[in-house]
Amino acid sequence: MRADVALHAYDQAVLVLAAVVLFINALFNVVVWPRFYPRIANDPRARDAGGRRTAFYRVHVVLITLALILAAVSVAAGIALLVTAG
Repeated sequence: MRADVALHAYDQAVLVLAAVVLFINALFNVVVWPRFYPRIANDPRARDAGGRRTAFYRVHVVLITLALILAAVSVAAGIALLVTAG
């Protein structure tokens, strides 16, 4: 019986740790990635001679967008893990 209690406590600790890692990942993505957007938008490679956005700009906007989506998914998964651990 004691082994079951210890295993349950271990499982809960692992779930909480995983949730914390997911929250840290989300925080990192939300803090770091959007700060690149002004640099990308103002970079000379972001527009061609006609003033149209280039592939350089579009690729970086996609990267930033994916990072923010991953942040949202990480928060949702972290919350789900905490609910499971509780």
